[in-house]
Amino acid sequence: MSGALHHLAIVDWLALFAFFTCWAGYGWFSEHSRWASGGLIDSTREFRLEWAYRMLAREVRVTDSTLIGNLVNSVTFYANTTIYIIAGLVAALGAADKLLNFTSDLALSGAGNRELLEIKLMLVLASFVYAYFKFTWSLRQFNLLSILVGAAPLGERGDAGIEGYARRLAGANNLAGDDFNRGIRAYYFGLAASGWLLSPLLLSILAVLILLVLYRRDYRSAALGILRRQP
Repeated sequence: MSGALHHLAIVDWLALFAFFTCWAGYGWFSEHSRWASGGLIDSTREFRLEWAYRMLAREVRVTDSTLIGNLVNSVTFYANTTIYIIAGLVAALGAADKLLNFTSDLALSGAGNRELLEIKLMLVLASFVYAYFKFTWSLRQFNLLSILVGAAPLGERGDAGIEGYARRLAGANNLAGDDFNRGIRAYYFGLAASGWLLSPLLLSILAVLILLVLYRRDYRSAALGILRRQP
């Protein structure tokens, strides 16, 4: 693999730099920067904590179990779908010559030679493998949340032990949700990575577009407005 890297031109390295800067930079911005608190991800944390308080006050928790089941089903769907995508990309690596002929007929610069094409496919594959690990870890954490719900005591806000347990429930929910968001983000940037098959310029453009789409959805969307809206 390292011997094939000499096939990368300067424009390819610049495109990769833009790609990883957009991906890693947005991940830091949305999760760790001082602006993260104003986004969709952080805003849902308040409602998860409120959900935990309401759940602990309910003697019958069928509704809560159903909601967690819906979350688990969503993550499972993405994890299963990712497996098929990974299998397809591995198959594409085995049919690199046919894919190379296909891209050479397009108006853009194409995928280059076989070694370069394999590197480009590996970037797409790595993006979806990363997504798969995030989805499966999210799934395990949602299972942990189910266990915490099953072991949850009954009590109102302010009762002894309820405050700590509510934060434990919300914390497990937040961890699972954060990894699910990271997996979705990997999907977006995996699509951007596929642009490299045609042109390094397209890779850079798609990475920037994905960054803008994510920013708009997390910080300028109608969904965020609903969460912020006062009752």
